[in-house]
Amino acid sequence: MNAYLSTGMLPDEYEQLRKTVADFARTVVAPVSAKHDAEHSFPYEVVAGMADMGLFGLPFPEEYGGMGGDYFALCLALEELGKVDQSVAITLEAGVSLGAMPVYRFGTEKQKQAWLPQLASGKNLAAFGLTEPGAGSDAGGTKTTAKRDGDDWIINGSKQFITNSGTDITSLVTVTAVTGVDEATGKKHISSILVPADTPGFVAGPAYDKVGWNASDTHPLSFTDVRVPQENLLGDEGRGYANFLHILDEGRIAIAALSVGVAQGCVDESIKYAREREAFGTPIGRNQAISFKIARMEARAHAARAAYYDAAALMLSGKNFKKEASIAKLVGSEAAMDNARDATQIHGGYGFMNEYTVARHYRDSKILEIGEGTTEVQLMLIARGLGL
Repeated sequence: MNAYLSTGMLPDEYEQLRKTVADFARTVVAPVSAKHDAEHSFPYEVVAGMADMGLFGLPFPEEYGGMGGDYFALCLALEELGKVDQSVAITLEAGVSLGAMPVYRFGTEKQKQAWLPQLASGKNLAAFGLTEPGAGSDAGGTKTTAKRDGDDWIINGSKQFITNSGTDITSLVTVTAVTGVDEATGKKHISSILVPADTPGFVAGPAYDKVGWNASDTHPLSFTDVRVPQENLLGDEGRGYANFLHILDEGRIAIAALSVGVAQGCVDESIKYAREREAFGTPIGRNQAISFKIARMEARAHAARAAYYDAAALMLSGKNFKKEASIAKLVGSEAAMDNARDATQIHGGYGFMNEYTVARHYRDSKILEIGEGTTEVQLMLIARGLGL
């Protein structure tokens, strides 16, 4: 047991998964990463490869087409993918934790049977429409509405910054919408509703021109008199916001794992470059300014990995992990951003060329401090967890 308390030692099934994904990242993902980034193209062939490996089904039971693993297995895969390509990693993370996981956690048996096999297989993707133009961190400000009409819901409104919402293989978007208002308090009842991607009135707008994550799929969404059956309600009416907060808690561990991959990838690239690049007749890694910078980068990655391992262990043991998930997300995202900056500095002018992994990490990493809960939200949740 003591051996497994070290992040350098994993049980065999986890270690074999990690090695398999690391090899996939090195041989399949990395060679086309710069191309897809430059073209702003979605890496369908890479996603198909991840689907064939069963990565989209890692945390789901076999009865729903999954691999029978757990959330920590997903995190290990995300860490390895994050080392070389954040767009690919976030496609997997969002597809599983935001797309399929809400159906698994809160869906009826009929909904699970209808949607999970295709999502766990990776042949189709799902998205979660939460953020709106006027409701980001304050998701309670949701203005999208869903009103009953006979046996249907009629949805009107808009969402923004929704990952995996407009690909050729997107089959489902779960939407948060106001389904009523408490007359006594004026508090909105926010519910989650399943909207198939081919539903009339549902439109994924043109893809965003982003600073980074250029190969991931992100769109604004509009809903104009979108009609779906009442049975498409996901979970209890009025519990959509509360349920999604639980999904976000889990997702923060996944984002932390992805961030650790970025932080470690920056270390690995910097070590390689510092050994090969010579200045003034000697490898730059022999200069204390460079070696100490890389040492600090390694310390950040190591500490961030320990944080997400701890949060994942609490989650899998059924204990409260909300504060620890926020700590892992906070520490991991900051480690990724700091290491990307330092790695770019170590690479000099080459670090400013998009063909280099560290340059893409420098552009990509900022969103890790924003998406799925900003740094400020994490600090708020940590303080709240301390009773402040």
